[in-house]
Amino acid sequence: MRFLLVTVFLDMLGLGLLVPIMPALMTAVTADPATAVLWSGVLGSTYGVLQFVVSPLLGRISDRYGRRPVLLASLICLGVDWLAHASASGPWALLAFHALAGACAGTNTVVNAYVADVTEPSGRARAYGMIGAAFGLGFVAGPVLGGLLGAVDVRLPFLAAGLLCFANAAYGWLVLPESRPGDGVTPLTLRTADPFGAVTVVLRRPVLGRLTCARLCADIARMIYQSVWTFFLTVQFAWSTAHIGIVMATGALAGAVFQWQAVGGIVRVLGDRRAAVIGSLIGVVSLAGVAFATAPWMLYTSQAVAVAGSFGAPAAQSWISRSIGAGEQGTVQGALTGVSAIAEACVPVTAGVVFGSLIGYGHPSLIFAGAAAFAAASTVLLATTREPVVTG
Repeated sequence: MRFLLVTVFLDMLGLGLLVPIMPALMTAVTADPATAVLWSGVLGSTYGVLQFVVSPLLGRISDRYGRRPVLLASLICLGVDWLAHASASGPWALLAFHALAGACAGTNTVVNAYVADVTEPSGRARAYGMIGAAFGLGFVAGPVLGGLLGAVDVRLPFLAAGLLCFANAAYGWLVLPESRPGDGVTPLTLRTADPFGAVTVVLRRPVLGRLTCARLCADIARMIYQSVWTFFLTVQFAWSTAHIGIVMATGALAGAVFQWQAVGGIVRVLGDRRAAVIGSLIGVVSLAGVAFATAPWMLYTSQAVAVAGSFGAPAAQSWISRSIGAGEQGTVQGALTGVSAIAEACVPVTAGVVFGSLIGYGHPSLIFAGAAAFAAASTVLLATTREPVVTG
């Protein structure tokens, strides 16, 4: 677990390093702010598409050959990609390297499978909560460090992100044991590598299919929120960049502390299913609160509510892991990562267009009502999935 927590933290730290300097880098590369925005959107969508295409295959490879080699290879490839970013001289080169990053983004898939391998079913929600906390802490530290390094040189954060990946891979090579030796018989064919086929197989299973649909709805709601949140605060409340950064960092830090300390106890009392439903419902309330917020204190309250409901995602992840057998954790987790990648590839562009239209009508906050609707659909799916889970 120590290595997994460090991996997730450094993974998010590496991505967070790039947040404050990406606009400056893209503007420097394209020499035009409008073109820079367009290319940034293309890079983000390309990352999501490649992650969708490759993640199911990486999960399947981890079932056949083991988690350790796939995880370490993903970290090394990601390190190469960030170093390539630091030397790229044009947008097409950046696009190629970012596509490689999406194809190598197997850490989330393998970490989730690894956690299922090494924890008892009753303790998985707590473990996934700790993973979420490490993710949040990386989100807090990354932009701060990226801003400081970017002030020295706009390409320096990419060098730092690459070196962090290599350091983490070396750490894992020395300390990480294999959680589940590969079975050597899981088939690897063109048919099994098809991401659409992998997702379809998951959707056809009664319990897992409903949980996957709930996951997709939750991811859409999350991506709508993430895609327009900073723009909304600027348009609706005229907040400064510093104000936005402080609020986001505070919320992420509070969520990390809550997930680290509280998720295990809450899920132990409520159980995976009930905790997933209640946490999802609290998320709906939080998004609806943002949609109708007319004063900053209402935003702060909605953020606090979101933190209080953050036990829902680890509980749902634990529920999913308990509904599948040990020999298919990687395959299914890869398909789930692919489902999330669909939202990451499609939602930012769509949400941006809708948000721009709502600004024209004077009601930009209604975008969060749409996010709340998707979160509500996720809650309904979770609440109506009553079949028993399979442990083991």
